[in-house]
Amino acid sequence: MKTMFRLLIKLSLVLTIFACHAGDSQVSDELIPVTINGINIEVELADEQHERALGLMYRKEMCQDCGMLFKFERIRIVSMWMKNTYIPLDVAYINAFGRITDIKPMQPEDTKTVPSSVPVLFALEMHQGWFKEKGIKVGDAVEIPKEITR
Repeated sequence: MKTMFRLLIKLSLVLTIFACHAGDSQVSDELIPVTINGINIEVELADEQHERALGLMYRKEMCQDCGMLFKFERIRIVSMWMKNTYIPLDVAYINAFGRITDIKPMQPEDTKTVPSSVPVLFALEMHQGWFKEKGIKVGDAVEIPKEITR
């Protein structure tokens, strides 16, 4: 009986934690200013492992010029996927010098990984088609605040 009670308590705790995080779709309340080709936007920053893992999951909508900047712990080939992500996105991979190396489309709930073609330090996810609409392409410079690039 004691064992069953302990199991029920543990299960209850796990379900409570999951329920809290399932509704928590915003990684950070802090917005980071980013400029690309003179276009100023403010995006969420995901610079810790748990923030990168959550990313833009569980969101049903996002404003047109909203997005998320992922900063990785070191320069490397990175891959993104769309598990539990419901909005079609494009990802721009950005090297340590602030240049876009790739812009790739990603489809909702697709668990296939979308890798960068070269080692990068950042990835910027925006609505699918946003980069094209703004005339942003591979090779363009992305201005990220110095305190983030360190």
